[in-house]
Amino acid sequence: MTARLAGKRAIVTGAGSGIGRATSIRFAEEGALVLAADLNEAGLAETAEAIEKAGGRVRSAACDVSDEATVEGLVADCVAELGGLEVIYANAGIGGGMEPLLDLRAADWEPVLRVNLIGPFLAVKHGARHMKEHGGGSILCTASVAALRSGAGPTPYSASKAGVVSLVQTAAYQLSGTGVRVNAICPGLIETGMTRPMFDAARAAGKESRIGQLNPLKRYGAPVEIANMAVFLASDESSYVNGQALAVDGGLSSSHPYVPGRIA
Repeated sequence: MTARLAGKRAIVTGAGSGIGRATSIRFAEEGALVLAADLNEAGLAETAEAIEKAGGRVRSAACDVSDEATVEGLVADCVAELGGLEVIYANAGIGGGMEPLLDLRAADWEPVLRVNLIGPFLAVKHGARHMKEHGGGSILCTASVAALRSGAGPTPYSASKAGVVSLVQTAAYQLSGTGVRVNAICPGLIETGMTRPMFDAARAAGKESRIGQLNPLKRYGAPVEIANMAVFLASDESSYVNGQALAVDGGLSSSHPYVPGRIA
């Protein structure tokens, strides 16, 4: 069977852990040459080691996704070192704090918006500039179910991810006719470094079985389950999918809140 990403060159940001690591590994398993980027260089080394042990091909780069010159250079390095760029996955993100709305300051929003929204914008801008001159490509961004409705994250985080959904929609139309597709993945509750404190607290309290209980599958997700969606969107199998925000959340976002057995 032909590898689904054979011959494609791909950048993955936030590749030092969690969803980014799982996606980098899956991309390499499917035949892509991967440029894994993250500020966490120790984590990047672990990701690269896992890919190489499995026989995949990977390069690593330290990257501040909110800095335009760095992102522009990352794209240029991918083209120079790997010979091109067909896929870029703007996955890097931060959670920010959990302060209530009325306690937030403007300064609390700034780092979250820089990483979670400006970072994907820069990936779209500089990735698309190359792709539209070379036959097109696929740009992916990590949004969140918190982008779709309230109750799944703090205010700055949720707003930044809602911005990502709008970004992929508007970018898809701005890039009409170029062959560049832009889509977002909206993960539900996934066990990553960002969510680890919640998981650790639940396990310490003996309540691990209740994590993810609000979705129809009654469980939380693993990073590889997001990575598998990323493989689909990066591949030619999704050639008619564009401008979409696709939830991978066990069904959580398919309903309004409800009490089982009762209709309100």
